[in-house]
Amino acid sequence: MADAGIRHGALATQAPLAIAGKLTLEACAPATRFSFRGDAAAVAAMSKAFEVALPVEPCRVMEAGARAALWLGPDEWLLLAPDGEASTIAARAAAALGNTPHSLVEISDRDIGLDLRGPRATDLLSAGCPLDLTIFPVGACTRTILAKTELALWRRGPELFRLELRRSLAPYTWAFLAEAAREHRA
Repeated sequence: MADAGIRHGALATQAPLAIAGKLTLEACAPATRFSFRGDAAAVAAMSKAFEVALPVEPCRVMEAGARAALWLGPDEWLLLAPDGEASTIAARAAAALGNTPHSLVEISDRDIGLDLRGPRATDLLSAGCPLDLTIFPVGACTRTILAKTELALWRRGPELFRLELRRSLAPYTWAFLAEAAREHRA
């Protein structure tokens, strides 16, 4: 597994983008990430292994401690955990799932998280996202597009969003958000 500096790549030294009282954009700390796919039996087993009940309601997130499971499709979840837990989670999953058909792929090095917070966060995302974020509830997640970037969007609070995207697209996405934020500086 790559170290934190390598996994953050181009954003490793990026200072948070902050507009006082309006919004803040910053890279999340390195995390363990898995893409999980499976049927109901696999979901039940993975929920025990991951120690978070994987949500079965569309576009929902379940959290327990520092772990989260995001529903991305009828048989697909993004699993987030603290950095360094990949081998433990994989071993627990192997034991719990046994021969149950499933797919569990570690994507810790592929993706990166960005946190966007503040009273203008919804406005900033709306500059490049086709969703009506005024009706996107807290605790919801979905795949969407921001500018030309495909990402998973999770509304963690009324003024807090987490973006999970490909590491290679993070500099582009950051630059897009920084440019869109210029109108909020006044």
